[in-house]
Amino acid sequence: MSLLLTDLLNLNLSDYNEKIIAEYIWIGGSGIDIRSKAKTLPAPVSDPSKLPKWNYDGSSTGQAPGKDSEVILYPQAIFRDPFRRGNNILVICDTHTPDGEPIPTNKRANAAKIFSHPDVVAEEPWFGLEQEYTLLQKDVKWPIGWPLGGYPGPQGPYYCGAGADKAFGRDIVDSHYKACLYAGIDISGINGEVMPGQWEFQVGPTVGISAGDQLWAARYILERITEIAGVVLSFDPKPIEGDWNGAGAHTNYSTKSMRSDGGYEVIKKAIEKLGLRHKEHIAAYGDGNERRLTGRHETADIHRFIWGVANRGASIRVGRDREKDGKGYFEDRRPASNMDPYVVTSMIAETTILWKP
Repeated sequence: MSLLLTDLLNLNLSDYNEKIIAEYIWIGGSGIDIRSKAKTLPAPVSDPSKLPKWNYDGSSTGQAPGKDSEVILYPQAIFRDPFRRGNNILVICDTHTPDGEPIPTNKRANAAKIFSHPDVVAEEPWFGLEQEYTLLQKDVKWPIGWPLGGYPGPQGPYYCGAGADKAFGRDIVDSHYKACLYAGIDISGINGEVMPGQWEFQVGPTVGISAGDQLWAARYILERITEIAGVVLSFDPKPIEGDWNGAGAHTNYSTKSMRSDGGYEVIKKAIEKLGLRHKEHIAAYGDGNERRLTGRHETADIHRFIWGVANRGASIRVGRDREKDGKGYFEDRRPASNMDPYVVTSMIAETTILWKP
C-alpha cells in the first residue's frame, strides 16, 4: 500500500471537525453473512437510541423481494471502530419491515423479548462464548499452513502451539484480540486450536443480549482483519472431513441461582431440562452440525444427550471445580461455530428459566 494511501487511511477526523463515521452492521439472509455500510453523522454518539434508523436493499441480501425491497436498520449497540479510530463507531443493528415488524431473519428481536422477561432479568444470565474458526488460503479454500492439496502431520502439536510449523495466522489472531479490546468487547482470551489453521477467541462473561451483540461485533472485526490479510474466514463446523477436529462455539452459562450457595443442584435441574429439549436445541445450534457431532474429536453424538463432570465428550460439561465448590456454571458443547449467538443464548435462558416441562 502506498505511503499516501496509508496517510489518508490514518487521518484523524476529530482534529478537523465534529463529524464521525458510523458503520452500520447487520446479518444477511444466510444467517451467517455479515453486511455493513457507513453513514456520516454530525457529531459523536454514545447511545444507540440517539442514532438514526437507516435502510438497505433487502433483495440484494436474500431478505426481501425486489418489488418491496426496503429493510429498516434499528441501531442496537455501539462499539469503538478500531479501523477508523477517533470518535468513529461500529453499530450493531437488527432488521425490520417499514411497518416496524422484525423480518424473519432478525433473531435478535425474539432474544431481546426473552432477556427482558422479569424472571430472566432477575436471574442475571451470564454467558461465555468460545468462538472457533478456520483461516483458509484465499484462492484454494484450504487451511493456511497446509501444503496445497495435501495434509500436515496429524493433530497433537498444534493446540496452543508455537512455532512456524505449528501456528499459522498468529498476526491475524493478535490483531483481532487487540481490536476487540479497543472496540469495548469483553474478549477474554484467544488460543490456537487442535486442527492447524484453526483458532478460538472467547467473549464473556457478558450478561443477556449483550453476549450476542458482542460476538457479532467480534465476528465482523475478524472478517475485516482477514479481508486486509487476504485470508478467508470460515465458520464451517467441519471444514475438513476425516480425522480432524471440527469447529464449535461452546457456550458457558450461569444464572444468579447457580452462582449462589447450593447452585450445583440448580445446575443439575437446568441440565435435566436441556436434555428434555435436546432435539429442539440441536435444530437451532447451527447448520452442518451433524458433520461435527459424531461422538469423536471431543464431541458427543448428535443423537444422544449426556452430561458429565470434566468430560469433553459430553453434550454438557460441568467443571471439576464447580462440583467441588457446589456452585458456578456449565458448558453446552453442542453449538456449532456458525451458530447465531442470539438464538443459542436466549434458547438456553428460556429452557432453563422459563420453560416448565
